[in-house]
Amino acid sequence: MNVLEIFLPLDKGGGGTAESEEIERIVHELADRFGGATAFIREPAQGLWKREATIERDRIVIVEVVVRELDEAWWRDYRRQLERDFEQSEIMIRVMPCRLI
Repeated sequence: MNVLEIFLPLDKGGGGTAESEEIERIVHELADRFGGATAFIREPAQGLWKREATIERDRIVIVEVVVRELDEAWWRDYRRQLERDFEQSEIMIRVMPCRLI
């Protein structure tokens, strides 16, 4: 079993803002496909990252999905789709093996 965390930016690369309906649509699509999804949206998390000599800031929402089998090709394609939709050069999807106790 694996837990995937999708780090979605609330500010798009072109200067626009991701609408809450867009985040909800993603969560619903993932829940429909994988049987469940959780979005941590109450307070947007803030990410910091260094670009050359400056520190950039991102407001993000984390969407979490648990899958029994990891279809890496599907997730790579999905990440590319999200990068286009959110106008980002890269969106991080973190995968962590997990087990229930």
